[in-house]
Amino acid sequence: MPLWLGRLLTNLLDNADRHAATTVHVRLGTDPARGLALLDVEDDGPGIPPADRERVFERFTRLDDARSRDHGGTGLGLSIARDIARHHHGTLAVTPTPTGARLTATIPLTAAD
Repeated sequence: MPLWLGRLLTNLLDNADRHAATTVHVRLGTDPARGLALLDVEDDGPGIPPADRERVFERFTRLDDARSRDHGGTGLGLSIARDIARHHHGTLAVTPTPTGARLTATIPLTAAD
């Protein structure tokens, strides 16, 4: 299981690094009241328009069509990351932020396989 959670984090970091202007922030914490582990990966890039905040989790979705595959991703990273979160009974979503993009993963602290 730790290997897959590592892949989730790696995919979020790769995505943030690809879109960041200069900075990527990572926050890991817990919400004991809800029994959740929380992971936020935030960049200071152009952000994700509200209309695309679910679409970015679809396979092969790349918002910047002008970007070549050599310089951008394949459009699989966020989809795979969400699948991993769901496999662990969690979620992965775009969290609104004034600038850039923030992706938030939640995983139950006592998740069963």
